[in-house]
Amino acid sequence: MTEQNAIKKVAVIGAGVMGAGIAAQVANAGLPVLLLDIVPPNLAEGGDRSAIARAAIERLKKTDPAPLMSDRAAKLIEAGNIDDDLIKIDECDWVIEAVIERLDIKQALYKKIEAVARPGTAVSSNTSTIPLNDLVAGTSESFRKNFLITHFFNPPRYMRLLEVVAGKDTDAAQVARVSRFADVNLGKSIVNCKDSPGFIANRLGIYWIQAGVVEASDLGMAIEDADAIMGRPFGIPKTGIFGLADLVGIDLMPHINASLAGSLPKDDAFHVLNRDLPLIKRMIEDGYTGRKGKGGFYRLNKTDGGRVKETLDLASGTYRTSRKPDTEALKEAGRDLRALFNTPGPVGDYAWRVMGRTLAYAARLVPEAADDIVAIDEAMRLGYNWKDGPFALIDKVGASWLVDRLKAEGAHVPPILEKIGDRKFYRVENGQLQFFGLDGEYHDVVRAEGVILLEDIKRKSKPVLKTGAASVWDLGDGVVCFETTSKGNSLDDQVLDALDRTIKLVTKSYKALVIYNEGKHFSVGANLGLALFAANIAAWGEIDKLVATGQQVYGALKHSPFPVVSAPSGMALGGGCELLLHSDAVQAHAETYTGLVECGVGLVPAWGGCKEMLHRWSTIGKLPRGPMPAAAKVFEMVSTATVSRSAAQAREMLIMREGDRITMNRDRLLADAKARALELVEGYVAPERVEITLPGPSGKTAMVMAAESFHKRGIATDYDLVVSTGLAEVLSGGNTDPTAPTSEKDVLREEREVFMRLARSAGTLARIENMLLTGKPLRN
Repeated sequence: MTEQNAIKKVAVIGAGVMGAGIAAQVANAGLPVLLLDIVPPNLAEGGDRSAIARAAIERLKKTDPAPLMSDRAAKLIEAGNIDDDLIKIDECDWVIEAVIERLDIKQALYKKIEAVARPGTAVSSNTSTIPLNDLVAGTSESFRKNFLITHFFNPPRYMRLLEVVAGKDTDAAQVARVSRFADVNLGKSIVNCKDSPGFIANRLGIYWIQAGVVEASDLGMAIEDADAIMGRPFGIPKTGIFGLADLVGIDLMPHINASLAGSLPKDDAFHVLNRDLPLIKRMIEDGYTGRKGKGGFYRLNKTDGGRVKETLDLASGTYRTSRKPDTEALKEAGRDLRALFNTPGPVGDYAWRVMGRTLAYAARLVPEAADDIVAIDEAMRLGYNWKDGPFALIDKVGASWLVDRLKAEGAHVPPILEKIGDRKFYRVENGQLQFFGLDGEYHDVVRAEGVILLEDIKRKSKPVLKTGAASVWDLGDGVVCFETTSKGNSLDDQVLDALDRTIKLVTKSYKALVIYNEGKHFSVGANLGLALFAANIAAWGEIDKLVATGQQVYGALKHSPFPVVSAPSGMALGGGCELLLHSDAVQAHAETYTGLVECGVGLVPAWGGCKEMLHRWSTIGKLPRGPMPAAAKVFEMVSTATVSRSAAQAREMLIMREGDRITMNRDRLLADAKARALELVEGYVAPERVEITLPGPSGKTAMVMAAESFHKRGIATDYDLVVSTGLAEVLSGGNTDPTAPTSEKDVLREEREVFMRLARSAGTLARIENMLLTGKPLRN
């Protein structure tokens, strides 16, 4: 995109949940955004005519999960109203309409937009139900040329899918311009859809949800069992169908169903399932609309101060205490979906009636809703968080088996299922992933320009180094990628050994190193299970060796003769955060959640995390002079196990520095990290070892007093005070002279000694055990 055609400012009209969320994501990308809504009806004289948009911005600041990635982003959103401020869209390059789903209101708004927008301004609708042809009916040719549908999913910050629909008159260059911006700047994965009812994800997703509710009711299924069947076996989030309905809002179901049914052909399979359920109607009338109401299919009963999870009985319409699902039949089927479909009884019947028929319905959508199967699969993966799209699931079941089952029932068999026979919808040919097309031929799955995926590299090559805990992949141009392969990408002695070997390999044969993986999380930190096992058998020497090895390897990484770029996404906690701190640069996905969390399990950071944070806050942190302010700031963050809620917040915490960069689109992270590494190669000089001035005994006393004040107020527990005292010892340097600088080596020794002292404590072992059992820190 040229500078002249670049999108530099966006307007969003409609400050509801979706409109405000879209505005927030534009602001997260660092662009100014104008958020407009109507003037409040019955406004008193002198009242705020932009109150609706202004209130929406205030809600964004308080909503959890947060739509905004930083406080700075909120300042980029300008509130206004349509009557007074619509003229301001002549400053905008893209106008997004996100008003109520009424055709007459949208079309009236488009006339106003056309009158004030400058020529060439992209205009799009966030509609989820109204066809594009209907939206642009009666508009001018120039308006139609720049109009498209951009269907965001809720919440816009976290849901990666953006469905794009172009009309027959839409300028392809405008579609490319908006799509590129949404991809690179907003972090969206673009799926091009036909102008058909519900587009792709909701067309299929609504069918799937309706099937799940109707068939569970007909079969007398317990909701827990139904969600268990639709969850893990198919790679779908554990919310299943009923949990998802609670999340979305049960009150929306009748409206969505009616809208979709009204626009679908009369012979569409959705009509068979689309029937009114008296129970749903009663739930809505009584305020049981899901999580936003008094409860839904699940609820928390807080009677008498309790918190008891309850589940709705579909037959009686009453709540009962929730129970664990009956998973015996699921265990027998394992990961064999065909075996699950063939399981006798309600489990197999439910699986087939819901998912078997959903897969068949998906096959009907090519080419009606999309040109190829890849678009269908991507829409469901990104819009509904399925691990595999429907065609990838069909490959697991077998297309020919599915066809035989459909024919045995006398059901319609979509042409693409007939055509494929006993072949797979996806295959790998000469290291290239390919998909089956409507023409009966296989075609390459083409990534967007600027996208490198490790999964593609793995299909075409072998690792240059491989251990049981990590692999190293050649990215080309002298850059290699270190990939951890442990559970949760946790860190242990094997990972450290592999990293040490990688440092030696790169020193000898390559130019630069990228640390990256395509797991859900960059790293959840040290392997606590291994640490607990070692502690339980009193293998203190092994634990101390692990700490020393981590310090040595991380130090070697920082001072290696080549640039190191870490590329985190998801959680980068504890030792994972320390990896970032010892890298020359960080190229982080926007959704990076990082921090030194060791105090939460009764320990202190001991692989150099305290050292690095002290150095950063004493040199580049904008704090008063002297050793105490930096130590106090690091103490505040580390003692409370503070974790950033975005990469932008990680920068505010100085885990990322000003020169570190943020990638909005997860699929672009590896390519951006490689490019950053190559930038650093020319004239690279390893950082020198540093000395840090620490506050000494008086600093330790001040930090301990701060912790004691929290303890007296009941905010910190008895053991929090023990851990905080140990942390204060590290950050102050203990008995060090505050007038003389302390070496890296001395700070690391202090980290190690305090870590080992705390590791031997029963309080720490209790915290680690509780974290492993519950995933939550123990308040002891």
